[in-house]
Amino acid sequence: MRNPTPQSIAIAAAILVLSIGAPLGPDRAGAEEPAKKLLDLSAKRLGGPEESLSRYRGEVLLIVNTASECGYTPQYAGLQSLYERYREKKFSVLGFPSNDFGKQEPGDDRQIGAFCKMNYGVEFPMFSKIDVVGADAHPIYAYLTSLPKPIGGPVEWNFQKYLVDRKGNVVARFESDTKPEDPALVSAIDRLLAEPAPQSDSDS
Repeated sequence: MRNPTPQSIAIAAAILVLSIGAPLGPDRAGAEEPAKKLLDLSAKRLGGPEESLSRYRGEVLLIVNTASECGYTPQYAGLQSLYERYREKKFSVLGFPSNDFGKQEPGDDRQIGAFCKMNYGVEFPMFSKIDVVGADAHPIYAYLTSLPKPIGGPVEWNFQKYLVDRKGNVVARFESDTKPEDPALVSAIDRLLAEPAPQSDSDS
């Protein structure tokens, strides 16, 4: 058998390096990294600490970007009514004030909290003012808007609503002009609340 030439040795070495390196490439590593889900994210509570959405695991959620000086601001009353009606069945409204549309949320967190409490008796969880559009969008809204349409896509205005099932899946989007008491929205909430809560790891 002929002795291998320097060229054949170099080719064999290159093939070996490529075969060893393939599993460590960026595509493979990215595929092995678990994708972020909604309940893996967190946000700062209005006047409080950072809070993980994992605490709402097993609940049906209605996520809403809010504003204090919008034509839709009276929807706060309907959102509070929904919260009172269903909270014992593991339902929460999560409010995210934003000044992105028409500069209709100019206040700071203290002013927003006082406004919501005094005018609408809001008791559902409210979070610190955030951006919901553009490059500075909060990670929660970056996630929501990245979902496939018709749920995903840009937030169009204040009081757009996302409905989330007990497993943390975003299952529906309702536009700003959909009132909290709208039969289609209420019916969707009823259906999700009728579903059994997922088992926790400790239950399995």
